Amino acid sequence: MSRVVFLLEERSMKSLLDALLPRIVPGMPFLCVPHEGKQDLERSVPRKIRAWREPGVRFVILRDQNGGDCRHIKRRLVDLCVRAGCANALVRVVCRELEAWYLGELDALADAYENNRIRGIGRKARFRNPDAVTRPATVVSRIAPGFQKISGARLLGARLTRRGNRSRSFRALIEGLDRIVRETSAPHSGGGEHTG
Repeated sequence: MSRVVFLLEERSMKSLLDALLPRIVPGMPFLCVPHEGKQDLERSVPRKIRAWREPGVRFVILRDQNGGDCRHIKRRLVDLCVRAGCANALVRVVCRELEAWYLGELDALADAYENNRIRGIGRKARFRNPDAVTRPATVVSRIAPGFQKISGARLLGARLTRRGNRSRSFRALIEGLDRIVRETSAPHSGGGEHTG
């Protein structure tokens, strides 16, 4: 199986994926390359894709939505990949920011911070769709005192699950990775390139 290279907006995403991926996509060789924010990532994507010399590598581009239009962001990132010669890159936009994934699995957040009161928050209407929560990082900091972006990402990466997370953007990433694993593990069929 070819290696999967993740080009990421920030270091906290690397901390999360380093702990998460070996558990939920075992056997998938990967490398996480963090950047210093959205602009740094978008400037870097074409250069890194063009310069990468590893045969069969698959790229995954991952960045937060923040306040932007999800479809516009994804279209721009896909276009950057295509123009760099990589039409099969998997592009995923985290709705709204990484911490929404933590709100998508409140049991994992409660376990990470040893605070059972967090479990009951999921019954509140505003948490039923974690991707719609405004400023999830602020919410996570409020309900889990002691939360820090990097250490929190590491803690949650060790606890988030495939099926327990209500975040659609989290599930979209996992489904895309499953597809990459199937495509790179299957015997070569001679078919065309796949887009993510």
